[in-house]
Amino acid sequence: MGTTYRLHNSIMYQLTLTARLQERRLEDGLRQLGLTRLTWCILLAVHIENHSQPSEIAQFIGTDRTATSRALRQMEAKGWLARRTGEGDRRTTRVALTPAGIALLERAVPVAEDNARHFLSKLPGDGCDALQRLLSDLRSGEAHNLPHF
Repeated sequence: MGTTYRLHNSIMYQLTLTARLQERRLEDGLRQLGLTRLTWCILLAVHIENHSQPSEIAQFIGTDRTATSRALRQMEAKGWLARRTGEGDRRTTRVALTPAGIALLERAVPVAEDNARHFLSKLPGDGCDALQRLLSDLRSGEAHNLPHF
């Protein structure tokens, strides 16, 4: 078998491994608050980024509408958000965080910030900016929605 492909020498394997490590650390912290990565992203999309329609939220996060709708139902059942019919067009749904959802978001932000600091502090000087540019370059031209966020 004449291939010289070496798994641990592959930059794409290293990228995947790094993403999974930071993902796991973030998820461990969020789990202590009852959140998943998806529900965390929904809290941010709704309250910080002002997205109020499920399709906008899904597009902003980069996941599919079905997964987003399922998460929204679960979050509503937990009292973190409220969904209401749109004014003027009763076919639309609007989403807003409840006071409990806002309080949860405020408790989760430090978890995410700590996770980012943990990993990014390992980079030299302008490493964060350089990494941001490189990752953006790698995603360029690719589909942005992930059915399994």
